[in-house]
Amino acid sequence: MVQSRTNTCGELRLGDAGKRVTLSGYYENMRKVSKNLGFLVLRDFYGVTQIVIETEEMMEKLSGVNTESTLQIEGIVRERSSKNPDIPTGEIEVVPEDIKVLGKCRYNELPFEINRSREADENARLRYRYLDLRNPEVKANIVLRSRIVSELRNAMTENDFLEITTPILT
Repeated sequence: MVQSRTNTCGELRLGDAGKRVTLSGYYENMRKVSKNLGFLVLRDFYGVTQIVIETEEMMEKLSGVNTESTLQIEGIVRERSSKNPDIPTGEIEVVPEDIKVLGKCRYNELPFEINRSREADENARLRYRYLDLRNPEVKANIVLRSRIVSELRNAMTENDFLEITTPILT
């Protein structure tokens, strides 16, 4: 099996400068400055990383690719000239040597913005649940619930309780 990434989008730091990495994630947005310069934000479950496109060839690989498409980026980590203290990876950026589109989002326009899905109609959120789950607030709630349930299970196990689910008894 081929490893799809060497690092997550939330873990690279200044100490990783010069390191060759492979990242996989969602195309969150792209700020195009010129035909050979752009700033792409790649997002996965763990965070975001800025990808700096500096060649026309790399920009061409992203033409026709829309937000929420899945990308694999291979490149070199370097220190950012203008750091962003608002995000954990704000001191670095990745300069791609190769970009692969792993899955193209088939929608030119999403039914709601990922970061604002909680403002969307409930029926739309349920219909596009896989998009709603990408919202950082929704994800944080899922992670919190998972941790609470895990702690409860551990406490109950330490006190010699058994967890028995009803379908197992039938």
